[in-house]
Amino acid sequence: MKHSLPDDEYLDDEFDGEEYSEDYVYVDDDADYVSSRTSGPVVFLGAAAAVCVVIFLVVLGASFLLPSLRSATQPQEDDPGALLHGLRLEEEAELKENPILETETEPTTEPTIPPEANPFNQYDFQYNKHNYLYCLKQESYVGVDVSAFQHDIDWNQVKASGVDFAMLRLGYRGWGAKGTLVKDEYIDQNLAGTAAAGIPIGAYFFSQATTLDEVYEEIEFMLEILGDYQLDYPIVLDWEVANPTEGRVRNVTRRELTDMLRYFCDEMSGRGFDPMVYFNWTQASRMIYLNELEDYPFWLALYQDRMTFPYRVEMWQYTSEGKVPGIEGDVDINVYIPDLRNQ
Repeated sequence: MKHSLPDDEYLDDEFDGEEYSEDYVYVDDDADYVSSRTSGPVVFLGAAAAVCVVIFLVVLGASFLLPSLRSATQPQEDDPGALLHGLRLEEEAELKENPILETETEPTTEPTIPPEANPFNQYDFQYNKHNYLYCLKQESYVGVDVSAFQHDIDWNQVKASGVDFAMLRLGYRGWGAKGTLVKDEYIDQNLAGTAAAGIPIGAYFFSQATTLDEVYEEIEFMLEILGDYQLDYPIVLDWEVANPTEGRVRNVTRRELTDMLRYFCDEMSGRGFDPMVYFNWTQASRMIYLNELEDYPFWLALYQDRMTFPYRVEMWQYTSEGKVPGIEGDVDINVYIPDLRNQ
């Protein structure tokens, strides 16, 4: 369950942090020149003009070549997940310094009833032999959530490491004004790889929707990508503020976001899926009416290994810097604690 660019969307990395140097052309300072006093200026000007032409052609060629080279080695530049990764890392660092957070939430303009209290506390989770967090009080499962930022994944190795399931990103909507829908570059590979390795999956879509119509558009887009693949774990609308100052969702209200998440869950449930509501502590306390969504399970992003969130959650994304054999670099790791009363 990782924040100057194209007008339409991201960059950085999520919440994920690569930086690219500007293209340049190197000109040898020791290049040959003509020393004759009479022909020197003419030759010099001609040589300078030739160098300018060469530089222009090289830069022009690079402008066409580099995008294709980059797209073959990294996610597209309008992916808000990369920008978000940086914000998540900042949050994670802060939480590590202050792991016990206040449980009070921001006052609301509408009367609310708090959701069900969390039955687990900071002492109910421990690391297993594979160094993944699990619940001591009931059966739990280890999962990763991945996207194009993890590149090629050895799913057989992931499974052998003790991972029980995977949440796969189907795609995303860009955070710019256009809000372009984009299929995750690695989703077909990840769908096939998890199926071949026998790893049960869930799915999510990184949303930047601002209306119910856009949520519906994202639902149709998700299901078209998913095709005939079956989900054993929830399907999720991962709605987050990718760019707090310029992003298209920066003015979405608490009421609007709650209604969009409820609409997604109701629609997906009606289509035979098991939806889940994803959020972090800030969203839960200031951006969502959680009590209106607790007909559906909660997926919490809280980057620490002690459970201090006051309300019941069924999936906990406890780190964005996890290390898993078969996955190069950092990856989100989750512990799934299903509500056994619903089974």
